Amino acid sequence: MSDIVYTLEGGTYLNITNRCPCNCEFCIRKKGDAVGDAKRLWFDKEPTFEEIKAAVDAYDFSGVREAVFCGYGEPTNAYDNLVKTASYIKQKYPAIKLRINTNGLSDLINERPTAAEICKVIDIISVSLNETDSDSYDRITNNRFKGRAFDAMLRFTEDCVKCGNEVHMTVVDVIGENEINKAREICNKIGATFIVRSFERGR
Repeated sequence: MSDIVYTLEGGTYLNITNRCPCNCEFCIRKKGDAVGDAKRLWFDKEPTFEEIKAAVDAYDFSGVREAVFCGYGEPTNAYDNLVKTASYIKQKYPAIKLRINTNGLSDLINERPTAAEICKVIDIISVSLNETDSDSYDRITNNRFKGRAFDAMLRFTEDCVKCGNEVHMTVVDVIGENEINKAREICNKIGATFIVRSFERGR
């Protein structure tokens, strides 16, 4: 079994799926088979909830303040396991804050509104904005929802903000200063916190 729980630069992460509707130009998984202390993040077979639960039980969460759903896939592609795992961790470790790093396409992936349910079990939602218009977004993410993805991602983010959760929108620094400034304006309008991620650092 590949790594399900791993650490990166002192942070604790949960890798629950390799599936993703995007193939982003800057995706960290193009750099290698793992990051941080993980030996391998590619699954030969998607983990079941029981396998994820066992990995959580085996991990030493002593001193962990935040755990992040972010591996080599889009966490909402394993929606049921995401909600079940988050609920389990909340029950077992109520002091730990949970964050999801997501492309924000959960509603399209799961063909229904999902923000409210996600916000019940996840404290911090970090959405990859990536670009500032639909065509540019489609080009850089190579997503399978061409023409629909950008607007769906914005709606999902707005819904999370309305739920009252802490919401971030991120871009990777490879898009250039002009686009970063445009992205900041979009983020401010939605009411989320804007973060510029480093491509070199992978986070």
